[in-house]
Amino acid sequence: MKNISILGSTGSIGTQALEVVSENSDALNIVGLTTNTSIDLLEKQIDAYAPRIVCVMDGDAALVLEQRLKKKGSSVEVVTGLDGLIAVATATENKLLLTAVSGMIGLQPTLAAINAGIDIALANKETLVAGGQIVIDAAAAKGVSLLPVDSEHCAIFQCLMGNKHQEIDRIIITASGGPFRGQTREQLESVTLAQALKHPNWSMGKKITIDSATLMNKGLEVIEAKWLFNLSIDQIDVVVHPQSIIHSMVEFIDHSTIAQLGLPDMALPIQIAFFYPDRIANNRPALDFNQVRELTFEEPDRIAFPCLQLAYEALERGGTMACVLNAANEISVARFLNQEIHFLDIPRINRLVMEKHQVISNPNLDDVLAVDNWARQIAGETVRKSLN
Repeated sequence: MKNISILGSTGSIGTQALEVVSENSDALNIVGLTTNTSIDLLEKQIDAYAPRIVCVMDGDAALVLEQRLKKKGSSVEVVTGLDGLIAVATATENKLLLTAVSGMIGLQPTLAAINAGIDIALANKETLVAGGQIVIDAAAAKGVSLLPVDSEHCAIFQCLMGNKHQEIDRIIITASGGPFRGQTREQLESVTLAQALKHPNWSMGKKITIDSATLMNKGLEVIEAKWLFNLSIDQIDVVVHPQSIIHSMVEFIDHSTIAQLGLPDMALPIQIAFFYPDRIANNRPALDFNQVRELTFEEPDRIAFPCLQLAYEALERGGTMACVLNAANEISVARFLNQEIHFLDIPRINRLVMEKHQVISNPNLDDVLAVDNWARQIAGETVRKSLN
């Protein structure tokens, strides 16, 4: 029996992860779960999976849940805030932690779990985008596995099995292109929130869906891939593949290319992380090649979708620049979701914040947290100026 905790259990990845747990209840056990404010769903998850500890980030919501559980006679421990996330992440029973929270909030609990010797199933891009070298060094020091849960990074992870790192020529990360593939900057000026939230292939949370629409999600994946697979910037390419059947590819020095194919379903990368190094059977639908009519590819448009280019620039600058880009993007996306700014304001604000930053080349955790806070403040000020 493998003991697992999930940070972000009420989100898209978290709920799909619990489906995998339900399908394999003889092999997987839940220790801890967390949410921001979704206590109704968390309460149902507590009833179904009987965790020992849960965290509700919002203090008021945590009190409400605690009162409900006491009425049921439940002994589940309810904690709150960042300290609560860390308590769930570092629970002594944990064999594996799935970090599926959205945003920078995932960095500290993930690092705490690594330092406690707990393997990580990583679905929180920001952990490596903002704190890449710190996280990689900590994992190496503790002998902890970082198992990618993003479909693209999981695909690369699978393609590399049995191959040597020095044999990699490049990796090719696939992108669906999002809901606005093929549109010009002029066409994107009139994009609405409802349109941006309609992803053609994947069911995801709102923030990551907007990131997919701007191609920032792909940019964050480029940065994450650099750290996960120890690659240089010129070894990481992106190609638009609208069918989302090939999840990513690895080209080797002999120019052979290995790809991982499958239907768009996050259950598979979650299952692979949960059971690695083993593979297990499941009842999910298989890819039917008789139904696959075409697999097409095209270059991403970095003019219409400059967020991807910003990610490459941040990676090239190094140090804290990726942290700045990530923080600015979290603010600009949040403001777009609140319908305070336009779709094309997202990359504009991100670039303006990056231009104001003086890079710290070898940051420690305090540096990263301070830079993250600075970038959020500057992004917020930039938004306010644009509204006046």
